[in-house]
Amino acid sequence: MQENKLQELLDSLSLTEKIGQLVQVPGEVLNAEGQELGVREDLGLSEELARNVGSTLNVVGAQRVKAVQKAYLERSRHKIPLLFMADIIYGFRTVFPIPLALGCSFDPQLLERLCEVTSEESVAAGAHVTFSPMVDLVRDARWGRCLESTGEDPYMNSLYAAAMVKGFQKGLGEAKPAGMASCVKHFAAYGAPEGGRDYNTVDMSERRLRQEYLPSYKAGVDAGCEMIMTSFNTVDGIPSTGNKWLMNDVLREEWGFDGVVITDYAAIAELVLHGAAEDQKEAARLAMEAGVDIDMCTGCYANYLEELLKEGKIDEGMLDKAVMRILRLKNKLGLFEDPYRGADEAEEARLFLCEENRRLAREAAVKTMVLLENKQWMPRSAGGTYAQEKTLPLKKGCRIAVIGPYADNQDALGMWAIHGNKENVVTLKAALEEVAGKENVTSAPGCETLLEKDYRDLPFMMEQMGTQAWSTEKRQQEMERAEKLAQQADVAVLALGEAVVQGGEGGSRTCLDLPGDQLELLRRVREKAAKVVVVLFGGRPLVLDEVGRLSDALLEVWFPGTEGGHAIADVLFGKENPSGRLSMSMPRRVGQMPLYYNHFRTGRPYDGTTPNRFFSRYTDCDNEPLYPYGYGLSYHRAEYSPVTLSSHIMHRESPLTVKADITNTGDMAGVEAVQLYIRDVAGSVVRPVKELKGVQLVSLEAGETKTVEFVITEDMLRFYGKDMEYRSEAGKFQVMVAPHSGCEMQAEFILE
Repeated sequence: MQENKLQELLDSLSLTEKIGQLVQVPGEVLNAEGQELGVREDLGLSEELARNVGSTLNVVGAQRVKAVQKAYLERSRHKIPLLFMADIIYGFRTVFPIPLALGCSFDPQLLERLCEVTSEESVAAGAHVTFSPMVDLVRDARWGRCLESTGEDPYMNSLYAAAMVKGFQKGLGEAKPAGMASCVKHFAAYGAPEGGRDYNTVDMSERRLRQEYLPSYKAGVDAGCEMIMTSFNTVDGIPSTGNKWLMNDVLREEWGFDGVVITDYAAIAELVLHGAAEDQKEAARLAMEAGVDIDMCTGCYANYLEELLKEGKIDEGMLDKAVMRILRLKNKLGLFEDPYRGADEAEEARLFLCEENRRLAREAAVKTMVLLENKQWMPRSAGGTYAQEKTLPLKKGCRIAVIGPYADNQDALGMWAIHGNKENVVTLKAALEEVAGKENVTSAPGCETLLEKDYRDLPFMMEQMGTQAWSTEKRQQEMERAEKLAQQADVAVLALGEAVVQGGEGGSRTCLDLPGDQLELLRRVREKAAKVVVVLFGGRPLVLDEVGRLSDALLEVWFPGTEGGHAIADVLFGKENPSGRLSMSMPRRVGQMPLYYNHFRTGRPYDGTTPNRFFSRYTDCDNEPLYPYGYGLSYHRAEYSPVTLSSHIMHRESPLTVKADITNTGDMAGVEAVQLYIRDVAGSVVRPVKELKGVQLVSLEAGETKTVEFVITEDMLRFYGKDMEYRSEAGKFQVMVAPHSGCEMQAEFILE
């Protein structure tokens, strides 16, 4: 439809029809048969407005979408199609690893491929908009939504944001239905709540907000995202949903975003609970003035916009702009020509969990696993002598006892894969039996993921998990059975981790230890087993100091998705060489939170050696993480040469080249995530101790050496200075090319 036709359509709408376009209703508003729109009493929508809502939430499946759209259009005076939006975060029916795991791949192109495949499955199911990617920077593992973020680094998060938007939207606007509109969320700084407690206050300087938290959202906007979602939190004391500076001045005026802004669930009504509005009427006014186009699942716009217009508290031009943005999105999706866009039962059957998609899911899971420990192990040879070797990879023919609550558990999808089916998940036990043979694999859960006491504050969790707590007698029996199997095997593979329900939205925790009896299980198996390999599931960094000490090898697999079991077996037996690197720092204690590598230096920096207490340090724990950002082991061994610089003087118009030789001294080919870090030694404002500025994935054959080259340009050195101008400042810089953030700076140059 041409722009002039859209304008004619807008001009022909009644006030109720215009307001309806700005209202999104949840899927429950559709009746059981999915044939007509009802009215939810808690929203208070009139029948007329309910018949004219512009979008719905989490109604998917080709058959249902087509039925709902057909019934809706039959009642619509102007035949404006519904927008079908859904929480499609890291896969639709084929579920990929959680975003925090994907961040460990250091491979934006991989994420783009995954999002393209997710889009294909989703479009076949009738979805038009995905509420993804979540690009919130996260530095506090207590926050439950860590699993949806790609990590703690602004540079990598920005690359991932752009890649995911491009993947989801590939083909959008073309003749053949392809691609879905991407909604970047949660704008802004949702990942920095005080205390790591979900929905809590966010309070930071504008400098930190712009320097560290806003870049990933802007990367999504620059990549062409069609939608932005407001966050629940405050920004400078004002909730995002009613924050005119954030939504209008920054997002629309400064960044030039002309797409649709939607709230998070019920966020306009929550302006009242924040204390930013006296009632829902005032909340509706504040959100409209801020430039929010769609009210997700409240009656604020539906019940009060007309009244506000009649009172002159908002003008109709403001309303018309919001409606036009929504109509343009529907037009770009081609809904006026084909309101059933892409929804196709035959395509669902062809695409869902097809061999190609499963193969990609397996590849992604392999690339996102992080090997944290792989200790030297000394098995006795036949002649009574000892030969030293690494614990992993395992040898074919070994007897394996796979033990733990995730040993034969299909809960590998994580909290936010709501359109996936865990029945399609390959368990670790099943995958190991395929590789090692059923005769060589025994299994026992050993313990539960959670104990009954772990549910005390969230009584619905037990019901969601579909289980009952074990009796004391059964707990003891299962622990003893696990010990016996471990003693009889060549290697005990302990599949441990968080329960799925402990993470995700509302899943904030003050304890980051392994829950339940899992540490006790590990201690007892350690006493009986010849070799202990821990495979760790979860959606956030955990405190792993004891786990690391007691295990011979430790593999972080996160929630690895549909093909997780196969991917873990591939890594354990050396079919694949692990290449994942941590996207978040792993703490020694929960009291270190928030914890991140690119922190500021203080006036009393602690170097880890002096016994003096009057430095910025803990008296009971090291400052540094247990495993730093960017860290990960592989089966190959990479040696890094000292860096060389093309010059030690850099001019603003002349880039500087940094080189280092990377040598694989092992006997197995592998991929090395080579990382470039820069430190601005002194500035008009305090600068981080180091910042990631480049990554290259380098494939190395056994014995091979490659020269890796990074180009440093002036724009890589810019920051928001004392005057809040974004520019570089002359002075000394340090640089390193290293395998992770915990290494020391290696060379210096001067920017003139």
